[in-house]
Amino acid sequence: MGWLTRAIVIVVISASAGTAMAQSFWVQVEAQPSLRDGEARARAWAETLPDVAGFAMSTGWYAVAIGPFSETDAAQKLQLLRGERLIPSDSYLSDGRNFRQQFWPVGAALQQQTPTAVLPEIAADPATPAAPMPAPGAVASADTAPVADPAPPVEPVETLAQARAAEAALPRADRELIQTALQWQGFYSAAIDGAFGPGTRKSIAAWQQANGVDVTGILASRQRADLIAAYQGERAALGLTLVEDAQAAIAVEMPMGLVTFDHYDPPFVHYTEKDGSGVRVLLISQQGDQNSLFGLYDVMQTLEIVPFDGPRERSRSGFTLTGQNDTIHSHTEVSLRGGLIKGFTLVYPAADAVRMERVLKAMQGSFKGTGDTALDETLGQPLAEPRADLLAGLDVRQPALARSGFYIDSKGTVLTAGADLQSCARITVDGTDFEMAFDDTALGFAVLTPRDALAPMSVAEFQTTATRLNSSIAVAGYPYADALSAPVLTFGKLADLSGLAGEPGLARLALGSLDGDVGGPVFDTSGAVIGMLLPRATGGAQILPADLTLAVQSTAMAPALAEKGFAPTASQRSGTLATEDLSLLALGMTVQVSCWN
Repeated sequence: MGWLTRAIVIVVISASAGTAMAQSFWVQVEAQPSLRDGEARARAWAETLPDVAGFAMSTGWYAVAIGPFSETDAAQKLQLLRGERLIPSDSYLSDGRNFRQQFWPVGAALQQQTPTAVLPEIAADPATPAAPMPAPGAVASADTAPVADPAPPVEPVETLAQARAAEAALPRADRELIQTALQWQGFYSAAIDGAFGPGTRKSIAAWQQANGVDVTGILASRQRADLIAAYQGERAALGLTLVEDAQAAIAVEMPMGLVTFDHYDPPFVHYTEKDGSGVRVLLISQQGDQNSLFGLYDVMQTLEIVPFDGPRERSRSGFTLTGQNDTIHSHTEVSLRGGLIKGFTLVYPAADAVRMERVLKAMQGSFKGTGDTALDETLGQPLAEPRADLLAGLDVRQPALARSGFYIDSKGTVLTAGADLQSCARITVDGTDFEMAFDDTALGFAVLTPRDALAPMSVAEFQTTATRLNSSIAVAGYPYADALSAPVLTFGKLADLSGLAGEPGLARLALGSLDGDVGGPVFDTSGAVIGMLLPRATGGAQILPADLTLAVQSTAMAPALAEKGFAPTASQRSGTLATEDLSLLALGMTVQVSCWN
């Protein structure tokens, strides 16, 4: 009866183990047909989620699960992970009844084994003599040494025919997942339909080539596991989650592992970087029409988060803005539908461009309006100290240098002071891009030409005769940068027709000017241009009077301009213009020149 007694003991132990197993619950995320695939997938999941375990199943498959938990905790965990899209939508709750030997984490099965107890003599078979116990400290002989667990069987190499058969047996959801993973990594761009046509085969072949495996166009089971693990691992690291903002009435997938909600400042919902990721997201939501759309398009380009370089496109119903420099990249998409303007901006470090391009595609594919409302304009908290260089909580790009200039021909050619313009990465005139045609460093002026032809309201007419000393003059310019939308006239007297050291071609003006006036036209009383304002000398040992300003005379600039093909118009004006008429003339001619770096 000794063997029967031993059998009863073993059965009792097994039953107890099964009862203990039944008291734990697991979130089962997937099952694989082989131990090798099961270990690979468990390893991939363990890189992004805690409490990952792997079990051989009674069905012959290998389960990857998360746990153990109580039944309530497991249900909550399942709902949370599904809601955050960190696990497949077909994951389910398991009580572990089908789980057998644990293969992940490695060594877990050995750690969970119950130590073998010494059975009483009644459990021994009298017919079988018991082996003597070794004395304390004695070394076990070869006959009594413990036998090591046999090595796991080597998984046979999968043939192409077997891979094709395994692929054909995949349910549609798994095939769509493969296409989605290929699309995520940039190898597939067609519809996600689960149909493995020529396009999918070509994408698989491209993925295989990029990963250094045999190019067959058919994924082996291990390749399939690696592809999906990489896709799911990257998404989990990014925290891609469908965010539904009820205030903005927008739903979009966002990298919540990299950003976090910050505040509302209409028309923007601000998501700032998380853990130093350098990533920012704006959700854009406002009511408006086409004029509002075009105004937003112009305003967005003034923000520091939208670098100058990059394609821009605007239509009657939307626009896209891409900005790139060595530090950041940003992409903005906005559309107008039914009186609602909605969109988003994604900003990220230039060094993270490859990964963030995938995020951008996810946002583009998932973005949608969720209602017929827009962000309430009164939502959010205003700044305690309003700043002119902020727009809805965003830094507005400021020019490195701002000065004045004026049109000298009907094509929109602009004359301005040339000092410091050579270092500008970009030059704009009233917000429009211009290029430097030439720079006369001797006289201190530069000529700017528009990239697209312009039609100015008025152009300068150069005075060809000497102006009487102590006669009244006026300078038109933008002394306060962009604080005013129109040029300002500053009046004074013509003090001398030479520089401080008697230099010809210069003029001294008894007039108080500001830095923003530099480059502006100097008018006589008839409205003819007698010169262009030069920057004040700085850094010398002498401090000049505040009402002393230098200008380069128009008679000195005219020959140099004509030589370069920009001959100015000679003035036929006479008499004295009323102040309001001179202001109107200056308004149509004077421009603001901005230097950007």
